[in-house]
Amino acid sequence: MTKLTGILGFPLSHSVSPIFQQAAMDYYGLDVRYMVWDTPPESLGDQIRKLRSRDVLGFNVTVPFKQVVIPYLDEVSPEAAVIGAVNTVVIKSDRMIGYNTDQTGFIKALREHGGMDPQGKRALLLGAGGAASAVGYALIQNGASFLVIANRTIERAHRLALELELLSGYSIPAVSLNKEDLSWYLNQEEPIDLLVNCTTLGMSHSSEMHNEPIGRGLIPGSALICDLVYNPLETPLLHSAREVGARTLCGLPMLIYQGASAFRLWTGLEPPVEIMFKAAYSHLE
Repeated sequence: MTKLTGILGFPLSHSVSPIFQQAAMDYYGLDVRYMVWDTPPESLGDQIRKLRSRDVLGFNVTVPFKQVVIPYLDEVSPEAAVIGAVNTVVIKSDRMIGYNTDQTGFIKALREHGGMDPQGKRALLLGAGGAASAVGYALIQNGASFLVIANRTIERAHRLALELELLSGYSIPAVSLNKEDLSWYLNQEEPIDLLVNCTTLGMSHSSEMHNEPIGRGLIPGSALICDLVYNPLETPLLHSAREVGARTLCGLPMLIYQGASAFRLWTGLEPPVEIMFKAAYSHLE
C-alpha cells in the first residue's frame, strides 16, 4: 500500500520540498508519495485529524504553522520544546511526534556552504517566528557570542529575545526593523558577522516577493548575509548584498539539510543528499 508524506503550510506554491523529497523516495524505490497539503489556517485542525492515518508516515510543517501546530501533537522532542517550533512530524501508531530539524539544517548550511563557524560570532536575526527561534537556538548552542532580534512587531521580538536569553546567559536586544534601530546595532565598534533573514520577504509567488527586509544602505558589507528564503535562489536581499560586496548564503542548503533529517526520521534510511540537491537546483534554475 502506498504510504504518504507531505508538507503542511499555507500558501505552498513556492515550495520545492515535493521535488527533492520525491526524488529521494524514488532513489530508494520506496512506494511513498510526497504530497502538498495547502491548508488555510482555519482548516488546520481538520487537516491534522485527516493526517492521523496509517498511510501517512509524517509531514513537514512550514509557514504559518511551525508554532501553532504544537498543541495538536502528542509529543515533541526536547529541542522542539525549547525552540517552541516544529518543522517535522513523525506518525507512529497514530501518535504524532514533533521535531525541529531547522536548527541542525541551518548550522550545517552555515558551515558547509557559508564557510562560517558560529563560535564567537555576532549575529542579527530579522524576524521573530518559528524559523528565527530555530536559528537563534542553533547559534547559541554553537557558541555565538551576541544576538540581536529585529522584527516588524516589536512585542514578538521582545518575546523571542527573552526566551533566547534563558539559553544564552547574555542579554539579547530586541528592536524594530526601522532604519534608526538597525543602524545603531549595525554601526557598533564590533561589527555584525552574520545577518539572517528569517522572514518570508522576497519569497516567490507572494505579495512581498520584490521586498527586502532591510534597505541596501543598511547591509553590512563585511558580514555574511543569509536568507532563509530559497525561492528564488537570489532574493532581493541577496542581490543587494552582492552589489555592496557582502558574502551571501541562499536558503536552499538549509532547506535540503533539514529535509534530509526529516527523510531519515520517516524512513530510517540515509538521505541521498546529492540527489536532493540536484533535483532542487534543477527545478529552481
